[in-house]
Amino acid sequence: MSSLKSKRAIPENGNQKGKEFTSMDSTTAQRRLNTFHAHLVSAVESAFSHSHLRSSPTAAEFLSEQNYSVVLPEKLQTGKWNVYRSARSPLKLVSRFPDHPDIGTLHDNFLLAVDFFGDNNYLGTRIRVDGTVGEYKWMTYREAATARTAIGCGLIHHGILKGSCIGLYFINRPEWIIADHACSAYSLISVPLYDTLGPDAVKYIINHAELKAVFCVPQTLNPLLSILSEIPSVRLIVVVGGMENEVPSLPSSTGIQIVTYSRLLNQGRSYLQPFCQPKPDDIATICYTSGTTGTPKGVVLTHGNLIANAAGFSLTVKFNPTDVYISYLPLAHIFERFNQINLAHYGVAVGFYQGDNMRLMDDLASLRPTLFCSVPRLYNRIYAGILNAVKESGTLKERLFNAAYNSKKQAIMNGKSPSPIWDRLVFNKIKARLGGRVRFMASGASPLSPDVMDFLKICFGGHIIEGYGMTETSCVISCMDEGDILSGHVGSPNPACEIKLVDVPEMNYTSDDQPYPRGEICVRGPIVFQGYYKDEMQTREVLDEDGWLHTGDIGLWHTGGRLKIIDRKKNIFKLAQGEYIAPEKIENVYAKCKFIAQCFIYGDSLNSSLVAIVSVDQDALKAWASSQGLKYKDLEQLCNDPRARAAVQAEMDAVGRDAQLRGFEFAKSVTLVLEPFTMENGLLTPTFKIKRAQAKAYFAKAISNMYVELTTSDSSHVK
Repeated sequence: MSSLKSKRAIPENGNQKGKEFTSMDSTTAQRRLNTFHAHLVSAVESAFSHSHLRSSPTAAEFLSEQNYSVVLPEKLQTGKWNVYRSARSPLKLVSRFPDHPDIGTLHDNFLLAVDFFGDNNYLGTRIRVDGTVGEYKWMTYREAATARTAIGCGLIHHGILKGSCIGLYFINRPEWIIADHACSAYSLISVPLYDTLGPDAVKYIINHAELKAVFCVPQTLNPLLSILSEIPSVRLIVVVGGMENEVPSLPSSTGIQIVTYSRLLNQGRSYLQPFCQPKPDDIATICYTSGTTGTPKGVVLTHGNLIANAAGFSLTVKFNPTDVYISYLPLAHIFERFNQINLAHYGVAVGFYQGDNMRLMDDLASLRPTLFCSVPRLYNRIYAGILNAVKESGTLKERLFNAAYNSKKQAIMNGKSPSPIWDRLVFNKIKARLGGRVRFMASGASPLSPDVMDFLKICFGGHIIEGYGMTETSCVISCMDEGDILSGHVGSPNPACEIKLVDVPEMNYTSDDQPYPRGEICVRGPIVFQGYYKDEMQTREVLDEDGWLHTGDIGLWHTGGRLKIIDRKKNIFKLAQGEYIAPEKIENVYAKCKFIAQCFIYGDSLNSSLVAIVSVDQDALKAWASSQGLKYKDLEQLCNDPRARAAVQAEMDAVGRDAQLRGFEFAKSVTLVLEPFTMENGLLTPTFKIKRAQAKAYFAKAISNMYVELTTSDSSHVK
């Protein structure tokens, strides 16, 4: 780990240099500190009573009309008042759970869960009986802890030493969680491997992190076997769900042993060892982010990083032991990893999906979760599917839905309780799609349209939030506060970090912009990662000398101290006429089009207009064709039909006008494709973001054809 930067200590006031204090007279310095401290204390004690604060002009400037955030100067002697913290903890960045300050590591967190909730259901899977999937079968917290100890001891039995990196190469299931807990208990470092990564990326990560052991399933064993001679650090492969007679034995000359998970459990039970407890500053995990270009980067996160983030989040959102959660988002992604830390802290029961997204609705019906986390891609599909079903339900039912929707929306916006009759008549049927008991929903990974957020609040009720985060910040940077009825933002800072916006003059974003300050989002605090593993150069590109992580996202401070994501510094491009384009913003707008499952917007400096590749919603396209009386051999032929392209284009134009896209932000031509954008075909990152360079190459012919068509069309108009 010599290539990593040492962890920077962050003083409570957020100033990391501290040099300026030495140049001041000590009396002056003390007076400034006392005044600053008094402002903070008055802000907390007054519970944001603005009239009380306005007795001091400086205090009024300190609060600056913020309800959810407080504003601080970056430096006490100089600098703007541009650093935002959560109003829930303005005096100190949170690094431990307030009610359990003794929890400093993931191991501590799980020990507490076992002590408090030992006999509660913890990890659940659906059992197959005679080929039919049945109900969930559960393992308790105490049973999981016993398995955790056995797996950890099994690894030690095979000579895996403290500080070794352990790969987890399979999708969500109880054994993933247990193996991760084993790593925490015995000071090992877990390294998730996405099950959809190609063999080259898997080989790169194994060698880069020098994995000593890899947990896999039969489906991912074969790719490992094919590269055995190229991964010299690996000494042990553990096959989860494999049968003893199906696991191959390797010649002793390879130096690699292959055992089943069951055998490792039994070996560990016969070789019990005391825990090798980690310290908060020890590395807990290295999460490789594929990004949209380049080789994967290993994000180094300590136990302290992850605990700080969960602790900060706990000031905003709390769960309870009666809650039930469905785990289907990739555990290798920080969003789901973070969820699991929180769920264990509160003793929540975690049911796993079958591993097939097409059967997720069936799993939801069986599990009936109370907590549901997802990404905009799925929420957009739920939104479009329900609206489409309403339109096709007949005039009377559509009117009833609209009446219920508008009435409930009006009540929510006015801070009143909606009439329960609308749930009984309309919305309970919609809630049943997610099992009927969901009380908390969260969205992350990319921006969610305000319309979709409002739709979820009205149709599903309960506590619904949108958050913003990244792997490099151990997950949550900000999230919406409970009771906040405004949509279209990602809330206030996590109490475990502070945020500032830095000017981006080349994009015309500055902190002096009116009515809202704008700039690149920078984050500092105990949640910020240690650096990219063995990559000092890329670490320095994002982490400055004052400890600020430069995210590459562009944000603005909305009213009430709410953060809103408006752009991406890296993904912008310029059209021929000089207009800057943020394609992800436009794609999020078009995602509401009923015909669109996924959308890729393309443009460049050689052309004056945008084009779109649309992966179609096949059911919506077939329904449209039927309504038009169109005959077609297959869906591919329908996608190429000019009438279908025109219909999709018209719908996109209507959605774009509703969202008030500017003229140059409209796609002027569209190509319809049946193939979805997936990780398997290399078009999506594991966090469901489009790999833009790969998509450009993949659809190069279609893009070229669209620009030829547009040029031909423009020429004919000139004539």
